[in-house]
Amino acid sequence: MTAVREGNHRKPIHLAAHFPGVNNTTVWSDPESGSQIEFDSFAHLARAAERGFFDFFFLAEGLRLREHRGRIHDLDVVGRPDTFTVLAALAAVTERLGLVGTINTTFNEPFEVARQFATLDHLSDGRAGWNMVTSSDAFTGENFRRGGFLDYADRYVRAAEFVTVARQFWDSWADDAIRADADSGIYVNPDRINTVDFHGKQFDVHGVATLPASTQRHPVLLQAGDSSDGRAFGAEYADALFTLHSALEAGQRYYADVKQRAAAFGRNPDRLKVFPAATFVLGDTAAEAADRARHIRYQQVSGPTAIAMLEQVWQRDLSAYDPDGPLPDIEPADDPTITQGRVRHGDPKAIAAAWRERAEADKLSIRELIIAVTSRQQFVGTPAEVADEIDLHIQSDACDGFILVPHLTPHGLDEFVDRVVPLLQERYGFRSQYDGQTLRDHLGL
Repeated sequence: MTAVREGNHRKPIHLAAHFPGVNNTTVWSDPESGSQIEFDSFAHLARAAERGFFDFFFLAEGLRLREHRGRIHDLDVVGRPDTFTVLAALAAVTERLGLVGTINTTFNEPFEVARQFATLDHLSDGRAGWNMVTSSDAFTGENFRRGGFLDYADRYVRAAEFVTVARQFWDSWADDAIRADADSGIYVNPDRINTVDFHGKQFDVHGVATLPASTQRHPVLLQAGDSSDGRAFGAEYADALFTLHSALEAGQRYYADVKQRAAAFGRNPDRLKVFPAATFVLGDTAAEAADRARHIRYQQVSGPTAIAMLEQVWQRDLSAYDPDGPLPDIEPADDPTITQGRVRHGDPKAIAAAWRERAEADKLSIRELIIAVTSRQQFVGTPAEVADEIDLHIQSDACDGFILVPHLTPHGLDEFVDRVVPLLQERYGFRSQYDGQTLRDHLGL
């Protein structure tokens, strides 16, 4: 285990807030849960994050509603609003908080995305960030003219060309391309604007950016791929990585790996930030927090939800099985279409074997198993315990910060900001004000 950093070598704490939408983290059926699409919900969470001096607000995006056994998955029924529209609106009701959105490199074009992020960066005075995602999913592609045209092996080839072209558009206007003239007013100097000229396997582009350089010039780039290709792409191109490796030792292994990859690309590893996703549950005592966490997990994973999640691995209809009973005594089938639009991590048969071994060892029912294996890293305890654990992970080089995923929308972050942030400030030097304006300032980039 990596030694904990102390004294003058302490790393700063970085925090971000994830607007979860409806998924298996959100308890959308709770009486305290609000709308997932009304602007007030987005605004409340963003303002809470800014009140807590978080680095950024993170908005995920899906380009097609998921389907399970041929029907719209119940956790997607409220829909997914457009990322740029929401973030642009949030720019008007926040002042310093970074605004990060997920935009797909497969079903968009570099010029269009570069212009949209440059616009957001101008509107927000330099607070824009782009979470770059890839897709070779033909199901998602059916929403687009080109369909699922991209081979799985080419997804990062396209992503690399995509971000290269986008960067050329962001860099095409020199800082002095716009000049103020006493006689004629403001004018554009065409000699200070470069033409983007790129010819690759995925893109053949010859054009000119329609906007001058924004405050940050480039939005902060995030990436979340966990395959070897994904890690290599993130280490070469991203400013920050969004990961599910949030347990301490797993986080340390991931952290060391991606930092080494960044160094191999000639980058300063300190300029690549690592942000695991994490949930949290607070209580006045450790026992109270544990009870709350257990109650929340049973809200998140109902009996039907447990069966549906098991079916995604077994790839067959398991509706006849009791969620409070043992795992099916049949082996997984080979029907990857049972769930459409959801990212799969690993080989289903290998996952099923590991789950069966765990269920037998711990005597877990289907529902108990799904609760156990789908839990993200949870900080569960008193506010002081949670503050200590967050700092421990950061100083132990398991990460540089956390993207917190509250289980309730939109008020789920309030308790953390009110009870944990003051302790992080008092004990561990977490910021009590923003020292800069841009998202790059917040991240130390």
